[in-house]
Amino acid sequence: MKAVVQTVSEAEVTVEGTAVGAVRDGLLVLLGVTHSDGPEQARWIADKIWRLRIIGEEQSASDLDAPILLVSQFTLYADTRKGRRPSWKDAAPGPVAEPLVDAVAQALRDLGAHVETGKFGAMMDVRSTNVGPNTILLER
Repeated sequence: MKAVVQTVSEAEVTVEGTAVGAVRDGLLVLLGVTHSDGPEQARWIADKIWRLRIIGEEQSASDLDAPILLVSQFTLYADTRKGRRPSWKDAAPGPVAEPLVDAVAQALRDLGAHVETGKFGAMMDVRSTNVGPNTILLER
Protein backbone atom coordinates (compact mmCIF):
# COMPACT_ATOMS: atom_id res chain seq x y z
CA MET A 1 0.00 0.00 0.00
CA LYS A 2 0.97 3.56 -0.61
CA ALA A 3 -0.53 6.63 1.01
CA VAL A 4 0.09 10.29 0.37
CA VAL A 5 -0.77 12.07 3.62
CA GLN A 6 -1.26 15.84 3.67
CA THR A 7 -2.08 18.15 6.54
CA VAL A 8 -4.98 20.31 5.39
CA SER A 9 -7.00 23.24 6.68
CA GLU A 10 -9.80 21.93 4.48
CA ALA A 11 -10.38 19.20 1.92
CA GLU A 12 -13.42 18.08 -0.01
CA VAL A 13 -14.18 15.39 -2.58
CA THR A 14 -17.10 15.74 -4.96
CA VAL A 15 -18.68 13.34 -7.45
CA GLU A 16 -20.77 14.82 -10.25
CA GLY A 17 -20.91 18.13 -8.39
CA THR A 18 -22.09 16.63 -5.09
CA ALA A 19 -19.86 16.63 -2.01
CA VAL A 20 -19.36 13.08 -0.74
CA GLY A 21 -16.70 13.80 1.90
CA ALA A 22 -15.08 16.81 3.56
CA VAL A 23 -12.84 17.66 6.52
CA ARG A 24 -11.46 20.77 8.20
CA ASP A 25 -8.15 20.94 10.10
CA GLY A 26 -7.15 17.34 9.54
CA LEU A 27 -5.57 15.00 7.03
CA LEU A 28 -6.19 14.25 3.37
CA VAL A 29 -5.03 10.72 2.55
CA LEU A 30 -4.72 9.44 -1.02
CA LEU A 31 -4.49 5.64 -0.82
CA GLY A 32 -3.22 3.19 -3.43
CA VAL A 33 -3.46 -0.59 -3.24
CA THR A 34 -1.29 -3.15 -5.03
CA HIS A 35 -1.79 -6.87 -5.73
CA SER A 36 0.12 -8.18 -2.72
CA ASP A 37 -1.74 -6.06 -0.15
CA GLY A 38 -4.07 -7.57 2.42
CA PRO A 39 -5.64 -6.96 5.82
CA GLU A 40 -2.26 -6.73 7.58
CA GLN A 41 -1.14 -3.86 5.35
CA ALA A 42 -4.51 -2.14 5.84
CA ARG A 43 -4.17 -2.24 9.64
CA TRP A 44 -0.52 -1.13 9.52
CA ILE A 45 -1.11 1.88 7.29
CA ALA A 46 -4.22 2.94 9.26
CA ASP A 47 -2.23 2.91 12.50
CA LYS A 48 0.64 4.80 10.87
CA ILE A 49 -1.71 7.48 9.47
CA TRP A 50 -3.50 7.90 12.82
CA ARG A 51 -0.33 8.18 14.91
CA LEU A 52 2.04 9.97 12.49
CA ARG A 53 3.29 13.16 14.19
CA ILE A 54 3.02 15.61 11.30
CA ILE A 55 0.48 18.17 12.53
CA GLY A 56 1.57 21.44 14.12
CA GLU A 57 4.01 20.92 16.97
CA GLU A 58 4.75 17.25 16.20
CA GLN A 59 1.26 16.08 17.01
CA SER A 60 -0.73 13.31 15.39
CA ALA A 61 -4.33 13.04 14.25
CA SER A 62 -4.87 10.83 17.30
CA ASP A 63 -3.49 13.53 19.63
CA LEU A 64 -5.83 16.17 18.20
CA ASP A 65 -8.79 13.99 17.22
CA ALA A 66 -8.27 15.41 13.72
CA PRO A 67 -10.59 14.16 10.97
CA ILE A 68 -9.33 12.23 7.96
CA LEU A 69 -10.53 12.35 4.36
CA LEU A 70 -9.55 9.04 2.72
CA VAL A 71 -9.60 8.89 -1.09
CA SER A 72 -8.78 5.83 -3.19
CA GLN A 73 -6.00 6.65 -5.66
CA PHE A 74 -4.89 3.79 -7.95
CA THR A 75 -2.63 6.19 -9.85
CA LEU A 76 -0.12 6.05 -6.99
CA TYR A 77 0.97 2.76 -8.58
CA ALA A 78 1.64 4.29 -12.02
CA ASP A 79 4.72 2.89 -13.73
CA THR A 80 6.24 5.68 -15.83
CA ARG A 81 9.67 4.17 -16.52
CA LYS A 82 8.96 3.48 -20.21
CA GLY A 83 7.32 5.67 -22.80
CA ARG A 84 4.89 8.45 -22.14
CA ARG A 85 1.84 6.50 -21.06
CA PRO A 86 1.72 5.25 -17.49
CA SER A 87 1.14 1.56 -16.92
CA TRP A 88 -1.28 0.59 -14.16
CA LYS A 89 -0.11 -3.04 -13.88
CA ASP A 90 0.99 -2.58 -10.26
CA ALA A 91 -2.39 -1.21 -9.13
CA ALA A 92 -4.76 -3.80 -7.71
CA PRO A 93 -8.01 -4.20 -9.67
CA GLY A 94 -11.20 -2.77 -8.18
CA PRO A 95 -12.56 -6.03 -6.71
CA VAL A 96 -9.28 -6.45 -4.77
CA ALA A 97 -8.64 -2.79 -3.93
CA GLU A 98 -12.09 -1.64 -2.84
CA PRO A 99 -12.43 -3.96 0.19
CA LEU A 100 -8.92 -2.98 1.31
CA VAL A 101 -9.65 0.74 1.05
CA ASP A 102 -12.78 0.05 3.11
CA ALA A 103 -10.64 -1.93 5.58
CA VAL A 104 -8.29 1.03 6.04
CA ALA A 105 -11.26 3.34 6.68
CA GLN A 106 -12.71 0.88 9.20
CA ALA A 107 -9.35 0.36 10.92
CA LEU A 108 -9.03 4.15 11.32
CA ARG A 109 -12.54 4.31 12.77
CA ASP A 110 -11.71 1.45 15.13
CA LEU A 111 -8.75 3.52 16.35
CA GLY A 112 -11.12 6.42 17.08
CA ALA A 113 -10.81 8.51 13.92
CA HIS A 114 -13.60 10.43 12.25
CA VAL A 115 -13.21 9.32 8.63
CA GLU A 116 -14.81 10.76 5.52
CA THR A 117 -14.28 9.04 2.16
CA GLY A 118 -14.50 9.54 -1.55
CA LYS A 119 -16.50 7.19 -3.79
CA PHE A 120 -14.50 4.20 -4.98
CA GLY A 121 -14.20 3.95 -8.77
CA ALA A 122 -15.91 7.27 -9.43
CA MET A 123 -14.44 10.27 -11.24
CA MET A 124 -13.80 12.49 -8.24
CA ASP A 125 -12.83 16.12 -7.87
CA VAL A 126 -10.58 16.61 -4.85
CA ARG A 127 -10.01 20.12 -3.53
CA SER A 128 -7.67 20.82 -0.64
CA THR A 129 -5.68 23.50 1.12
CA ASN A 130 -2.41 21.96 2.24
CA VAL A 131 -0.95 23.37 5.46
CA GLY A 132 2.82 23.76 5.58
CA PRO A 133 2.84 22.50 2.88
CA ASN A 134 3.23 19.13 4.49
CA THR A 135 3.04 16.01 2.32
CA ILE A 136 4.31 12.59 3.46
CA LEU A 137 4.54 9.35 1.43
CA LEU A 138 3.91 6.10 3.34
CA GLU A 139 4.62 2.70 1.84
CA ARG A 140 4.14 -0.80 3.18
